[in-house]
Amino acid sequence: MTKPMHDKVALITGGGSGIGHAAALLFAEEGASVAVVDLNGDRARETAAAVQAAGGRALAVAADVTVWDQVAAAVTAAAQTFGGLDYAFNNAGTTGPGASTADYEEAEWDRVVAINLKSVFLSMKAEIPRLLERGGGAIVNTSSGAGLVGFAGLPAYVATKHAVLGLTKAAALEYVRAGIRINAICPGSTRTPMLEGFMGGDPKIEKMMANAAPIGRLAQPREIAEAAVWLCSDRASFMVGAAVPVDGGAVAT
Repeated sequence: MTKPMHDKVALITGGGSGIGHAAALLFAEEGASVAVVDLNGDRARETAAAVQAAGGRALAVAADVTVWDQVAAAVTAAAQTFGGLDYAFNNAGTTGPGASTADYEEAEWDRVVAINLKSVFLSMKAEIPRLLERGGGAIVNTSSGAGLVGFAGLPAYVATKHAVLGLTKAAALEYVRAGIRINAICPGSTRTPMLEGFMGGDPKIEKMMANAAPIGRLAQPREIAEAAVWLCSDRASFMVGAAVPVDGGAVAT
């Protein structure tokens, strides 16, 4: 039986680990060819190898998604390797350090803004023309539960994740009539290397984060990836400019 994405091409930023890694495998299961973009080239290659080992087609690209030339080159490489681009999952991000607003270092603020927000802008700037060449497609940007509500002690993260939703909505309205659907997911706390680093192996912090969601546990990366891949698929054909919580009920309280 033909897979639903058998002739499609997907690009994932932050694809070397966590949610991006899980999404690469899931896109491939749906039949898409996958370009895995990550700052860490070794991790990108590991994800690509996992896709290939499962019978899929994958390309690994090492790129800093805060730098326009590298973003443009990564998108071009994906399109040239696989013949075009249909889907993009702009997932690269960082929590940044924890500190109150008045104590937050300017350099750290700029770094978090570049990784979480500028990268999404640059990625869409490069991706949208490629999707238009194919007559349309879909983009999903990773925001966060912190893009829907506030959290003390993470001002840069909260600000950038709110901003990703604004950028998503603006771009969605600009390109929907051209056949491009743009949406965002808002994950809750997910067991990724980034979150593991933030928790620092402290079981008290993990318990607190798990209990913050009514479901009472952390998400697995694939649970978040399922939402991103679904939003790209034709099954989500009427979803435009949405901010979809995938958070175990955290923002429902």
